[in-house]
Amino acid sequence: MESHPAVAEPLARLSPDQRAAATARPGPVLCVAPAGSGKTTTLVARVAWLVGGGVDPATIAAITFNRRAAEELEARLAEALAPLDVAPDGIRVRTFHALGLEVLRDASRPTGPITDRMTVLRQVAPDAGPAGWGALDTAISKVKVDLGVTAAEVAGDAQAGPIARTFVAYERALAATGSLDFDDLIIGALRALESDTALLARWRGRCAHLLVDEVQDVDRLQLRLALLLAAPANRIFLVGDDDQSIYGWRLADVRRIFDLAARLPGLERHHLITNFRCPGPVVERSIRLVARNRERFAKTVRAGPGSSGRLILAPDAGDDDERIGRAFDAWPANESSRAVLARTNAELVPAAVIALDRGIPFRARGVRLPLDDPWLDSAIAAILTSSKAESGVPLPVVIGRLRVGSMTAGAGDAGIGAASEALLGWAPRFADAAALEVGVREQRERLGRLRRDDAKLTLATAHAVKGLEFDHVIVLQDADRFPSRRALDEAADPARALEEERRLAYVAWTRARRSLTLLYDPAAPSQFLLEAFDRSELGLR
Repeated sequence: MESHPAVAEPLARLSPDQRAAATARPGPVLCVAPAGSGKTTTLVARVAWLVGGGVDPATIAAITFNRRAAEELEARLAEALAPLDVAPDGIRVRTFHALGLEVLRDASRPTGPITDRMTVLRQVAPDAGPAGWGALDTAISKVKVDLGVTAAEVAGDAQAGPIARTFVAYERALAATGSLDFDDLIIGALRALESDTALLARWRGRCAHLLVDEVQDVDRLQLRLALLLAAPANRIFLVGDDDQSIYGWRLADVRRIFDLAARLPGLERHHLITNFRCPGPVVERSIRLVARNRERFAKTVRAGPGSSGRLILAPDAGDDDERIGRAFDAWPANESSRAVLARTNAELVPAAVIALDRGIPFRARGVRLPLDDPWLDSAIAAILTSSKAESGVPLPVVIGRLRVGSMTAGAGDAGIGAASEALLGWAPRFADAAALEVGVREQRERLGRLRRDDAKLTLATAHAVKGLEFDHVIVLQDADRFPSRRALDEAADPARALEEERRLAYVAWTRARRSLTLLYDPAAPSQFLLEAFDRSELGLR
């Protein structure tokens, strides 16, 4: 395909593997893009190459996995296409759900309001609690997406279990308000397209050249929607990495990326082979780790030219707050970006406490601190009352009695008891209950100043940082935490669950641009460390 001169220079700046993928002949193409290999750069170059070769921008569509990725791609495309006089919105960039909504509107089908599933689950299953609501969220998606079962069909089953009954109640709650959830956007779009030939032809024209990002993370219906729109010409460009498939709980299945060749005859596969982000030792050991997986493409990944930086093994048997503090101290005193990554949000609480004590601004979405506990004020009020009634009794004793009494009382008092446990740890700092009350108030004000979205320090789970990168990264890598013992114990297929946990560690390790610190208890290192390093390197016999 001949291309516009304005495209030639950007293409020449690509690495040979990126350029080969970006300029592959129109048709079914799978671009396997390991961490740090420049997948967005390649996607943008692909679009510019198509437009520069004469393809009408109105016939190009790009589907991303989430809104953040869509916004980044739109900004990058606007810059790349400006020399070609293509308007910033000339290319259709959508998430799967936004595309589904657009199809439904075009088909004059009901479009909502769009409802947050967790809000409805709290109404129809109020006693399930946070963990139960999360499990129900996944179960409902499985029923709707994987099984394709309707509430009417489930309601007619006399043997339906509690999850099935909750699904029926959930769907009835949506119907009562005319609402849709995000799964309904894809389900509805598929039904509309498959039942209306004119609508399907119109959308196939708008997606004549279709690009799909993060294809390893799509669920069954999202992939079906993409392939339906791409057919029959199949000018589809799929970008993904089997080694970064980490959303099994969202119904992603790494096997789908391997099955693409069977679903797209003539599929041309291109591999990006250079990790431009990470230091050489990080690339080497992260690949050594994930290569233990059976479900993956054979691939070569190497560090970029001139890559520099360190991989630090940090055995430390101290308490979490002590050892994380020591790891903080090893970071350079500059304005570089940095992150502490863990398997769960609960494991990040000590890092947040350290940042709070040291006055370090931090981002920690989803990390719930003791200061956030809604029962804290009730606990303090109870402590003040008890202290007045028990004059002269040391504050830790007052709090301890309250904690024991509350935890053995009714459900309402259990919240006070749990909050009192946190206060018990703070008690030695304060002379009495009044000083404790003032101290908690001051700490809350301090937390309000330090917990900021623009902070250089990020505290997050490995799942939450997919697509992000930082100069310096600490990963908590203890046995039974990472891989998650709970995830393995609850998995229907523990062997496949372990492979996903291994991919999750690979994602966490490859967020680092300058240094990666793997922090672990030398008496109980993660099996992933034992797989990626020799025992002598870990200080083990």
